[in-house]
Amino acid sequence: MLHLRVIAPVELRDQVVEVLQRHVGATHVVVHRDAAVEPPGDEITADIARESANAVIDDLKALDLRRRGAITLDVVDTVVSNAAYRAEKQADGDPGDAIVWEELSARTREESTLNVTFLLFLCLACMIAAVGVVTNSPVTVVGAMVVGPEFGPLAALAVSLVRRRLDLARRASIALLVGFPVAMATTAVFVLAGEALGWIRLGSTRQLNEVDFIFQVGPLSFVVALLAGAAGMLSLVSAKSAALVGVFISVTTVPAAGFAVVAASVGEWDVAAESAAQLGLNLIGITVAGVLVLAVRRRHDTRHLA
Repeated sequence: MLHLRVIAPVELRDQVVEVLQRHVGATHVVVHRDAAVEPPGDEITADIARESANAVIDDLKALDLRRRGAITLDVVDTVVSNAAYRAEKQADGDPGDAIVWEELSARTREESTLNVTFLLFLCLACMIAAVGVVTNSPVTVVGAMVVGPEFGPLAALAVSLVRRRLDLARRASIALLVGFPVAMATTAVFVLAGEALGWIRLGSTRQLNEVDFIFQVGPLSFVVALLAGAAGMLSLVSAKSAALVGVFISVTTVPAAGFAVVAASVGEWDVAAESAAQLGLNLIGITVAGVLVLAVRRRHDTRHLA
């Protein structure tokens, strides 16, 4: 269940209540008259089934509450109520399959913001990947995959394309287009410093037989990116965090960036180009898969409501 809180002008009170009473997935409707100070108005709360959330929010947005009030949603882990049980039972669909689009947009928007934390995680992941490359250690490369935060902007980009949210697309694109160059430049300084100190001694990346899969681009690279992107989007919309960690380990994004830097540091520009191509292929594959998953789910939701 989701807990809905609406701040509405007094003149919209009856319309908001009517919306909530019209949907079978809404229950526990409570009205606190004149409880809101800023913006002024009533506070109206309800518990709603996830399956009904999109329809309820769309009807509330049609009342212009985005501008004149507020609509907030919180996840309720436990509800002991026969009314709540009836609401979930009467709502169409299954709560595990329901996508709350506003919730998904808000979550991906937060995870796709270019900020210091995002850059630090991406830089650290690329540097760990570089260490994995120079030490020929697949385990270290896997660690870099898990640390990398790049799936957030990719998921946001997929959501923005399906929902036609240019602001979200712009935010995600900036995070990727700025984040990776900064991380790769930082990793280059890190690798060169290691070479200057004598910590890194690598004559050629072609002898790295344990991690050479990183730069070897082929049809299966794109297939894995598609499958991982689909699994990642499904895990995101269903809040299956364990599956999302598996997605991080499946795709060669951050390792490809780190490998490209290491290859460039030893003058093997063809390998660096292949690694960069691997990076681009994986980024595109994940995004395409995310778009396809969301498009199919939205089409299913539309048919179900019809």
